[in-house]
Amino acid sequence: MIEIKELNKSYPIGNGSLHVLKGINLKIDEGELVAIMGSSGSGKSTLLNIIGMLDNYDSGSYKLDNVPIKNLDETKAAKYRNKFLGFVFQSFNLINYKTALENIALPLYYQGVSRVDRHKKALEYLGKVGLADWAEHLPSELSGGQKQRIAIARALASQPKVLLADEPTGALDSTTSEEVMDLIKQINKEGKTILVVTHEHDIANMCKRIITLKDGIIMTDVKKNK
Repeated sequence: MIEIKELNKSYPIGNGSLHVLKGINLKIDEGELVAIMGSSGSGKSTLLNIIGMLDNYDSGSYKLDNVPIKNLDETKAAKYRNKFLGFVFQSFNLINYKTALENIALPLYYQGVSRVDRHKKALEYLGKVGLADWAEHLPSELSGGQKQRIAIARALASQPKVLLADEPTGALDSTTSEEVMDLIKQINKEGKTILVVTHEHDIANMCKRIITLKDGIIMTDVKKNK
């Protein structure tokens, strides 16, 4: 599903450059639930941005579902993101003046899905995350946990191949974090490939595989037997 070989990424700083990813090799199969861990500056966010086609890389290779991803212009990157990826962010990124239902339906609008089908599918995914009764509520009327559930439903509605979650529990208390991770695990059980970037050990331990980055290098890659 995701295949990365000898991937390098540097950012220019003054007269020099900062080498943030150093020869990364990584293979993630369909249906995996993987945590990418590391402290600030480890390269984990850069790696997620490259996988998410939000940033380019300097050398090496990256294939997503056997499609080579390299030097895409913004139009093509947007097309591939729409086709392959669903994103969940720490800050939820919901649109404040749209209802829960409208937020979930939004990616479908960009995919050219008809209004009737958008409504139907958004309702289906609201139900999937346990918020069917909250369809007409605005984000301001929802708790943090509910907002993140809506964001997950929105990411899933376009039926992506891979779900990318960047610190999905970062703005939540520990009980709500566990509930959101239980939902992510349930989605994974249904066959979805999911990458969770986190700096929290408790969250990483709820995943089936933990990859630890330090100074742009994969230090450990551990699969758990569960």
